[in-house]
Amino acid sequence: MIDSRAIVSAQADLAPDVVVGPYSIIGPNVSIGPGCIVGPHVVLNGPTKIGANNRFFQFASIGDAPQDKKYKGEPTRLVIGDRNVFRESVTVNRGTTHDKGVTTIGNDNLFMAYSHVAHDCVLGHNLVFANGATLGGHVEVDDWVIIGGLAAIHQFCKVGAHAFIAGGAIVTRDVPTYVMVAGNPAGPHTVNAEGLKRRGFTPQQVRNVRNAFRLLYRSDLLLADAVTKLKELGATQPEVAALVDFIGRSERSLVR
Repeated sequence: MIDSRAIVSAQADLAPDVVVGPYSIIGPNVSIGPGCIVGPHVVLNGPTKIGANNRFFQFASIGDAPQDKKYKGEPTRLVIGDRNVFRESVTVNRGTTHDKGVTTIGNDNLFMAYSHVAHDCVLGHNLVFANGATLGGHVEVDDWVIIGGLAAIHQFCKVGAHAFIAGGAIVTRDVPTYVMVAGNPAGPHTVNAEGLKRRGFTPQQVRNVRNAFRLLYRSDLLLADAVTKLKELGATQPEVAALVDFIGRSERSLVR
């Protein structure tokens, strides 16, 4: 299953059914789980652990050193879950010793051509990165987020679950759960109602999320006062409680 023109380190660990295309390079300390397909001209460096049924298209560069001037060659890591797709020329860097030491990617994510995941990022599940979407270092992205083409997210930002980042957006603050943002700098526009419907949220739950958005962004309340009211709603509305939880994790302040 390994093309004779590929170069695979003797210190790499590949499941028996892994497919490796011509001219791909797999370095030492790379572990690849069952069912993975590594296309032609792919570079996988380690230490990197890759789960099952991932696919890497041509020219992807996965697990190389972080683009950080403070990095001095320490053995940091990249961990990738299952069923992810990395399209042409996607780049994913390992972590640094100035944070967790590891970049983490969950399951069932799609990284379209030329998208980039920087060092020490923590990514959830069921994400879509459109062409050229870029994360700075230390970014956290929760489940079911869509990031539009050529959008960029500043280092240390957090993006809540079900958020939607419009194409070309420049995100410099934290994006709350459910919120759609656009522009430079990115600002809140509405909630990702269509995405919520597709994921099984009931009409009442979507209305609750819309009301929470209005309270947070359209009520002219101070943030602390809005959060107090949201906590009261969250006691009986779990979807609103998820928004409150994210606000509590925010460190760079919310997009406004």
